Amino acid sequence: MRVSRRKKLFQKPGSMDLCITVKGVSFLLQTGLGILGNASVLMAYAHIAFIESHMQPVDRILAQLAFSNLLMLLTRGVPLTMFIFGLHNLVDDPGCKVLIYGFRVSRALSICLTSMLSVFQALTIASSGGPHLTKLKSHLSQLVVPTFIGLWLLNMIICIAAPLFSIAPRNGTVPPFTLNLGFCHVNFHENLSYVVNGVAVLSRDFAFVAIMLVSSGYILILLHKHSRQVRSIRRVQQGTSMETRAAKTVVMLVVLYAVFFGIDNLIWIYMLTVDQVPGVVTDIRVFFTSCYATFSPFLMISTNKKIKERMVCAVGEQTAKDSTENTK
Repeated sequence: MRVSRRKKLFQKPGSMDLCITVKGVSFLLQTGLGILGNASVLMAYAHIAFIESHMQPVDRILAQLAFSNLLMLLTRGVPLTMFIFGLHNLVDDPGCKVLIYGFRVSRALSICLTSMLSVFQALTIASSGGPHLTKLKSHLSQLVVPTFIGLWLLNMIICIAAPLFSIAPRNGTVPPFTLNLGFCHVNFHENLSYVVNGVAVLSRDFAFVAIMLVSSGYILILLHKHSRQVRSIRRVQQGTSMETRAAKTVVMLVVLYAVFFGIDNLIWIYMLTVDQVPGVVTDIRVFFTSCYATFSPFLMISTNKKIKERMVCAVGEQTAKDSTENTK
C-alpha cells in the first residue's frame, strides 16, 4: 500500500490530462479522416453507378469495402472518441451489443473483401489457362453479388459470440477475461470461451490474409511478366493499362492491410494470454485496427482514375455553381 501511495503522490496531474488529450485527438483525427475518405469514395461510386450501366467487379468490391470501413469507424471510432473526451455511459447493454456486433462484422468484412478483391483481380489479369478459367473469368460479374451475400452471412454467424458477452461498464470495474473497450466491456466470464472466441477470429483472419497474400503474389508475378513483354513496345492498349493500374492498386491495398494486420494480431495474441487486458493495450489495438479503414480510401482515391475524375467533376460543378450564384 505504501508503494501505491507514493506513486499517487509523485504522479503529475497534468501528465494524465496530456495523455488523454493526445489519445483523444489521435482517435478524433483518425475517425474523422476515415469517415470523410470512405464517404467520398462511396459518393463517387454512387455517381459512377448512376451514369454507367455496368460497373466492373473490382469497382463494386471497392465500393463495398469503403462501406464496411465506414461502418467500422462509426461503430468503434466514434463511440471510443466520445468516451475518451469524457462522454461516459453512452450506451446500455443492448446498445453495446449492437455496436460490438456492427464493429466485428464490418472488421471481418474488411478482411474478406480485401481478399476477395485480390482474388478477383488476379483472375481478371490471369492469362488464358484453359476453358475452365476462361469460363470463370466470363462469369466474374455474376459472382460478385452471391459472394457478397456469402461473406455477410459467414461473418454474421462467426461474430455472433461477441455481442452475447457485451455489456455496459459496471462501476468502473473490469472482471477477468474481459475486453475493456471503455464505452463497453466484452466479458467472456471464463478462460475457455475467451480463448475459443479469440482462436476462431484468428483462424478466420489468417485464412483470408493467406488468400490475399497468395493472390497478390500471383498478381506481382503477372505484372513482372507483363512489364518484360511490353518493355520493347511503345504503345500499350488502354484496357491492358487500366487492368495494370487496378492490379497495382489491389497489391498496395493488400500490403497496407498486411502491415496493420500484423501489428493488430500481435497485440491480439498477447491479449489472449492474459486474464485482464489493460485499457491502453485495447486502445492501441483499436487504433491499428482502424488504420486500414482510415488510409485505404485515400489510396483508392489517389490510384483509381474513375474515383478521382468523379471527385474532380463534383468540385468543378460546385465551383461553377458558386460562381454563377455570385454573378447574379
